[in-house]
Amino acid sequence: MIVPFTYQALPMRVVFGAGSVAKLPDEVAALGLHRVLVVCSPEQEGTGRQVAAALGDTAAGVLAEARMHVPVEVAHRARDVARESGADGVVAVGGGSAVGLGKAIALEHGLPVIAVPTTYAGSEMTPVWGLTEGGQKRTGRDVRVLPRSVVYDAELTLTLPGQLSATSGMNAIAHAVEGLYAPDATPIISLMAEEGTRALAAALPRVVADGSDLEGRGEAQYGAWLCGAVLAATTMSLHHKLCHTLGGTLDLPHAPTHTVVLPHALAYNQPAAPAAVAALSRALGGVDDPARELWELAGRLGAPRSLAELGMAEADIPRIAELAVASPYANPRPVTREGVEALLRAAWAGVPPGGGTP
Repeated sequence: MIVPFTYQALPMRVVFGAGSVAKLPDEVAALGLHRVLVVCSPEQEGTGRQVAAALGDTAAGVLAEARMHVPVEVAHRARDVARESGADGVVAVGGGSAVGLGKAIALEHGLPVIAVPTTYAGSEMTPVWGLTEGGQKRTGRDVRVLPRSVVYDAELTLTLPGQLSATSGMNAIAHAVEGLYAPDATPIISLMAEEGTRALAAALPRVVADGSDLEGRGEAQYGAWLCGAVLAATTMSLHHKLCHTLGGTLDLPHAPTHTVVLPHALAYNQPAAPAAVAALSRALGGVDDPARELWELAGRLGAPRSLAELGMAEADIPRIAELAVASPYANPRPVTREGVEALLRAAWAGVPPGGGTP
């Protein structure tokens, strides 16, 4: 029996396929834009300038200053540049940092955003914004920050290193995992979450083994698209609360933090989310313990599996647990200080989730 539900599709256009960045000028024109600011991270400046060149006179310039967790001072600088350049739109090129910076400009000035993802983060599919100030990361939802158009071109991901491919893909899987047991999950979203997890779990080993595998890159982008759409439609839970706290408070790297925390957060919630466990078991090839399988997958990909290796000190565990419990997100299992501390200690040490043995 299908229980009653409400599903609202978000107003977004997706252009998907290798070589599709050539259609970017058409996307800009379709939105009635005449002068767009290209934003990216310093590491992606070459790709940003490539995109600006494709836009020709429509490009108002390239701002290669995007940073993880969108520090508020970087957001203010980007908003000033957008205003001074006379931009009437933003093209965000890169991963979550670049898209997040584009969203910050949209939040302040209402400028439409076109996203050109070069990682598998999935934030380009969501109306979720985040800003970090004074060691605290604030997040919110506002349809104004949702990219109007997303151009997925697998050719732009060919230079993404294996390690970044792995962690960014695991980050996307985290969106799907939490969507499966979110209080506002629907049958449609659950289908997307299961298929997105399946696609990424199958594609990431191929991409890490051979970065030039264009078909594998496309499959990973397809999975990231679905997982990002799941995050856009559902409420975040304990996993995202912990990652937002770790990132905002300790400035830990975004995607690697998601990669490390995900198996442990899932193990914490599995007893209270049997339907999610069943869907993840199918997506991951019929495994009995999805949390353990995601931990094993991270290991096979050569991704980090401990918060210690990301720079977190063991002494930080009680503080992070206190912050996470102080204002918890919705979660299928009650969030307790003791439970969160145990979860964080396992994630810090890099041991298997749920008390298993390596």
